[in-house]
Amino acid sequence: MNWDWEKLQQKQKERSSGGSVKPPQMDEIVEKIKGYKFPGGWVLLVLAGIVLFFGTSMIYTVDTFEVGVVQRFGRYVRTETPGLKFKYPAFIEKVTKVSTRVEKENFGLGESPASFTKLRTSGDTADESLMLTGDLNVGLVPWIVQYKIRDAYKFLFKVEDVPLFLRDMSEASMRLIVGDRSINEVINNRPEIAIAAKEALQKEMDEAETGIEIVTVELGDTNVPGPVQESFNEVNQAVQEKEKLIYQAKEEYNRVIPKARGEAEQAVKSAEGYSIERVNQASGDASRFIAQYEEYAKAKDVTRRRLYLEMVERVFPNLGELYVIDSEQANVLPLLNLGEKWGVSK
Repeated sequence: MNWDWEKLQQKQKERSSGGSVKPPQMDEIVEKIKGYKFPGGWVLLVLAGIVLFFGTSMIYTVDTFEVGVVQRFGRYVRTETPGLKFKYPAFIEKVTKVSTRVEKENFGLGESPASFTKLRTSGDTADESLMLTGDLNVGLVPWIVQYKIRDAYKFLFKVEDVPLFLRDMSEASMRLIVGDRSINEVINNRPEIAIAAKEALQKEMDEAETGIEIVTVELGDTNVPGPVQESFNEVNQAVQEKEKLIYQAKEEYNRVIPKARGEAEQAVKSAEGYSIERVNQASGDASRFIAQYEEYAKAKDVTRRRLYLEMVERVFPNLGELYVIDSEQANVLPLLNLGEKWGVSK
């Protein structure tokens, strides 16, 4: 080895010159230590930065209403729950924190985020709450969608811009539901429309694998646009008046028709009873006359006298007072004594 050969030659020269190698003295060592320069402030700062970088990039905290999505070299590896967590340094693993709180999107209420760009042409500036109903009327239907992230992995990696997709699908679902109903149903049946819109929107979110759970859909005050509000109110008033008249007519019908039917039925029953009575009476009279005729045929004189006496006995009691006057009598007043009968004083 070259370096060993050089050292050997150096030692031989020192020995030949009669010199000897002296060990370093203590004062020389102290002077060398005093003259030594430690690394400057920049070196310490770099070392501290390296330690701090590794410490902060490997230790992180996930808040209560968050989950942490960990990627290793860009590939998804796990989802962390809330708490103090550890990972590889930043150039190896990356953490994306996703909120699990209930978020809200407004439609037609003037509070929609300005950063969202609708999937529509630039010239289309129509209000998102302006919709066409099933009976070809135009209505203003504002609504609110509340949602939360159910699957952070799908939320980050399945759809490029989930909030934008949510807004567009919310509007499409609401227009689909409103387009199947009349303007009166849209105004009066808001809870039913909200439930149907929530189901349709959740179906779209699940099919697209957005990881979104729709918490609720709530409709605001639905109405018609301002320019046609007065005409719409007049139409509604006319419809209400029509329904009122129909109700009154049905009420009068229900009051009169049953009464007339009862009276007609009563008249029919009375006529049937009277018919039976008259038939029975006629049958009885006919039987009695036949019996009298048979007796009369057996004994004409006796039967004739008996019939006469029965008739007199039946008729005379109903005649009241009976006066028998001589045919030659000229004045009947003295005989009647009308004053005593009628209480007239003389």
